[in-house]
Amino acid sequence: MPVEVTWWGHATCTVEDSGTRVLTDPLFARRLAHLRRRRGELPPPEAAVADAVLVSHLHSDHLHLPSLARLAPGTRVLVPRGAVRSVPGLARLGLRVTEVAPGDEVAVGPLTVRVVSALHDGRRLPVGPHRSPALGFVVRGESRTYFAGDTGLFDAMADEVGPVDVALLPVGGWGPFLGHGHLDPDRAAQALAALAPRAAVPVHYGTYWPIGLDGIRPHEFHSPGDEFVRKAARLAPAVAVHRLGHGERVRPGATR
Repeated sequence: MPVEVTWWGHATCTVEDSGTRVLTDPLFARRLAHLRRRRGELPPPEAAVADAVLVSHLHSDHLHLPSLARLAPGTRVLVPRGAVRSVPGLARLGLRVTEVAPGDEVAVGPLTVRVVSALHDGRRLPVGPHRSPALGFVVRGESRTYFAGDTGLFDAMADEVGPVDVALLPVGGWGPFLGHGHLDPDRAAQALAALAPRAAVPVHYGTYWPIGLDGIRPHEFHSPGDEFVRKAARLAPAVAVHRLGHGERVRPGATR
């Protein structure tokens, strides 16, 4: 499988396929409001080099304006429908912003990006109205890579996503408790069994944590990646799971 995946931390990944670089939910901050980056160095300048950027929803740890400002002017950025109205700063970054919704397909060089649903509160919190859906994306080139964004488990997930080779699945969060619309290691393993890709990379865990809460349920910060590996081995033993460290990359196995 010619695709290469680099995990920079949280939900930020570079997916390189067919010579084209796609960046997901860029977050390059040492601190964001009450959150502090507790693991992994800040991503290097190369992390901001991308042909296109996929933004899954409007929460500020996924749509982060200072991180988007590090992109080259004119970079193509796909955002949920209604994002420009909810986050006016997007229009001032000099980027080529395209609003999308589930069912849309967008060409990015030799790649096709198909937009799928996610089960998550997509608003610009804390007070934003329900204008924009949370999204996932399937990047199709020589391989098919599913970036789930931030989502809970929903019945139609596998049918809507369709056949994929690699799944980038959230397995945790940034606080002591996960609310509705999130995957923990158990639910992520269930999603993996339903999706049945050749390979998976757990993301969205072990990077940011609320300041002052280091001693409250610390296993929720440290353990989701390892727990997902164990649960995936039981529920989806045919899937190769790659638990990456921050800044590490992998080229999963051959395309089916």
